[in-house]
Amino acid sequence: MPIQRLRIAGYRSVRQLSLELGPVNVIVGANGSGKTNLYRALYLLVAASEGRLARTLAEEGGTPSVLWAGPRGAKKPARLTVQVELGELSYELSCGIVPFDPTPPIRDPFHLDPEVKSEHLWAWSGGRKVVLMERKERTAFMRDADGKRVTFPTQLWNSESVLDQLGEPHRFPRLSEVQRTFAAWRFYHHFRTDPDAAMRHPRVGVRTPVLAHDGADLAAALLTILQIGDTRGLEQGIDDAFPGARLDVRASEGRFSLFLHMPGLSRPMAATELSDGTLRYLCLLAALLSPRPPPFLALNEPETSLHPDLLEPLGRLVLRAAKYSQVWVTTHAEPLARTVAEASRCAPVYLVKRDGATQVEGALDGESSDFTEEEEDRGG
Repeated sequence: MPIQRLRIAGYRSVRQLSLELGPVNVIVGANGSGKTNLYRALYLLVAASEGRLARTLAEEGGTPSVLWAGPRGAKKPARLTVQVELGELSYELSCGIVPFDPTPPIRDPFHLDPEVKSEHLWAWSGGRKVVLMERKERTAFMRDADGKRVTFPTQLWNSESVLDQLGEPHRFPRLSEVQRTFAAWRFYHHFRTDPDAAMRHPRVGVRTPVLAHDGADLAAALLTILQIGDTRGLEQGIDDAFPGARLDVRASEGRFSLFLHMPGLSRPMAATELSDGTLRYLCLLAALLSPRPPPFLALNEPETSLHPDLLEPLGRLVLRAAKYSQVWVTTHAEPLARTVAEASRCAPVYLVKRDGATQVEGALDGESSDFTEEEEDRGG
């Protein structure tokens, strides 16, 4: 189920924003324009599906820190809302802060946790919007496999999504489908390449069709592609970036080591000798050529540490991945955005910040759009 539209309200610099998505989505903007906030908002849905919503927000400073700090209008509560349209389905999650109880006036020790205020899952059927799930704080109503409206059998945990607390997925197949979809999304924003990084040293490995988020199992992931994946794409991606180079992955007693043969050198270069940019590019190769492509793949500023000459090869890799996955890339590298846009015919989305709020200057459908007043009242 590809994402057709993303709506965000009340999250960090995003007061309210609505964006149509296509098969390839390149989000461009200056530092501080809010590119990463859109990426993080999407990641919150993955965290919610896996029971990590509270922890993920805590790692960002806690719920009070991530809410929109600008004007909201009279008597409007502070809410963080993320909504995605997935084909005929639409899912929305809305969170706020833990309420303060003045009697006695003692702050809740878990006041940084989110409090899920509402969740919805809708389906469009015959031009009619059908409610499949509706949550109000700790109670939820949903339609089961027979289409009957039932009450969720247990009291919900207030800081986590219904998606993670779904104990009988066979009873609620559409909700379970959304949970599985979010859990299958893949996000990459930091590959550890320092001298002590796991990818630089021999490491016990297994067949690895999905690269770890930090690239720790890079050698095993690359060897997996060579054995059961797009070998031609991998070799072409390396030669495109480093003409004449050849990848060499060695396994000794279950420990995998990475080497790169470079033209003109009498011996291969070990991972400990490779530059940060070279290792990051190899990680991006492994992520984009995964033998188990995800329905949605997001890269946050993949150009970090890369030489400008590697941006066009990276753009071609993004397009190759888009044959199997919906791809999202946030970047401030114009050459990367141009390469992808020209080949995919999907115009980049340009973000700017005005009066502290992230806004869209150019979108995939050629226009910027916001929440309607009704939607803002409900979620923002």
